[in-house]
This record gives sequence, C-alpha cells and structure tokens, in this order.
Amino acid sequence: MTHVEDELSSQPECWIRAAEEAAGHGAALPAPGERVAIVGCGTSFFMAQAVAALREGSGQGETDAFAASEYPEGRRYDRVLALTRSGTTTEVLELLGRLRGHTRTTAVTADPHTPVMEAADDIVVLDFADERSVVQTRFATTALTLLRAHLGLHTDAVVADARTALEKPLPEGLVDCAQFTFLGRGWTVGLANEAGLKMREASLAWTEAYPAMEYRHGPISVSTRGTATWMFGEAPDGLAEQVRETGALWVGGGLDPLAELVRAQRLAVAVAAAKDLDPDQPRHLTRSVILGD
Repeated sequence: MTHVEDELSSQPECWIRAAEEAAGHGAALPAPGERVAIVGCGTSFFMAQAVAALREGSGQGETDAFAASEYPEGRRYDRVLALTRSGTTTEVLELLGRLRGHTRTTAVTADPHTPVMEAADDIVVLDFADERSVVQTRFATTALTLLRAHLGLHTDAVVADARTALEKPLPEGLVDCAQFTFLGRGWTVGLANEAGLKMREASLAWTEAYPAMEYRHGPISVSTRGTATWMFGEAPDGLAEQVRETGALWVGGGLDPLAELVRAQRLAVAVAAAKDLDPDQPRHLTRSVILGD
C-alpha cells in the first residue's frame, strides 16, 4: 500500500477528531462578522475556496480566498487565515511576514516544528492529519472539516458518507477514461478544482474543473465517449442528460461533496496504478515549495 492510500483511508477518523477539537480552537478561528481572507497554495488554495464560500454563504461574514502569491495588498481584512500543511511554503510565510502588526493572522498546519509557528499570530496544529506522501489528501480534508465544524456545518453524516466512499466500488469504466472533468457549485467549486489537481498530480491525467453552469459555455465540447464528467453536489437541471448525450460517462455526486472528494482521491490512485506510476512521488513536485533568495 502506498502512503497516499493509507492516508486517504484514515480520513473518517481524522474528521471525527477535528470536529471534536473545533470548539477548543474557536478563539484562533474567524469569528462571526469578521471580514476574512483565506489563503493557501495548491491544494490548500482550493480548500480556501471551499471554506470561503461556506462561511460567506452561511451568513458569518464576507470571506475571500486567494492563492498566497495573489493576496491583494491594498485590501483590508480583520483576519487572514492561512492553510499550510508543511508550514514552510515560501509564499505563505512571506505573506504572513508582511501582515504582521497590521492584520491578525491564523495558520492551520500539520507540523508544529516549522517556521509558520512564529510567523502567524494564532496557530491550529492538526499533526494527527500530517502526511508522508507529497500528494495531499487527509490534511486538506481534515482542515476543511475543522472549519466546517467551527461554522456549525459539520454533521456525523459526513463521516458516514466518507466511509461509504472508501468502501463503494468506483463506477465501472471510470478508471479507463482518457479525460476527466469535475464540476461544482458554490463551495464545491473548490472541491472540483482539488479533484482535478489530485488526478493531475497522482496519475498525470488530463483533467479540468469548472463551476457547473460554466461547463456548457465551451468545456462540454471535449466531452465524448471515453471521457468522464463528475458532479460535486447537486447538478443543474438537465446537465446529466446533456452530458450523456455526448457519450461521456456521467458521475453524479450522491454523497456529501467532501466524501465525493475521497472517491476522487481513490480514482487518482487507481489511475496511477493502471499507468504503473507512484502516486506518492509525482514528477517535478515536492512536499513543499521553498524558494531560494
């Protein structure tokens, strides 16, 4: 078993623990009414997109998401929340340094022995969700679960769905597809983006991700027999039928969207295995991007 297989399989237990600990981290996390920016890089940026949409959609305050390198310096926030598994990513550390003394910052990280511990004003450590694989799975979803619980949006049903996602076979023929498109709406757009990234990282697959309503505005043109379109959450009316008419395989999201992401992680590993690739060591990638001077 690869590290990533072991790590993605442990997600239900990690989510339970994160939800239980959320209340204890309340002072470090955004309070209702705060104007908040959530930042990250790669997978963490896509989790930031999901959390921002969840928080603002639940009426808890204006919330934006940015890649750490694209943070708008002239904009003012009550708090900036950084998601960083390694605690060493250059763009995140540099941004936290620039914000020190001007904007309250919080970092959610997996490693308590890294520079981010000194760079942020407040810290949440999820070391039980740390990973050996370069490819992120359980840290990202555990951080999202922590924040869903903090927002009052986590339920036990999410964990049950995650267990189903780990046990239920993938749709027949899915692993053999040549191209994958992931779709989301609202907070699940970030999950769709992350599913596409997982497939590219672990299996070198041709993948795309879009807001579901945007899919009809051009991207559907690549859908045909031998491709797959996967919806995270409820699909717009008529979209499933339209995809099937192209000949593509339609995968509807019947589980909680975060559990659907677990299924997509499994797909990435399965496609990697079919190509005889090591999903723990994607080409050209490292666990953290640390830039020189």
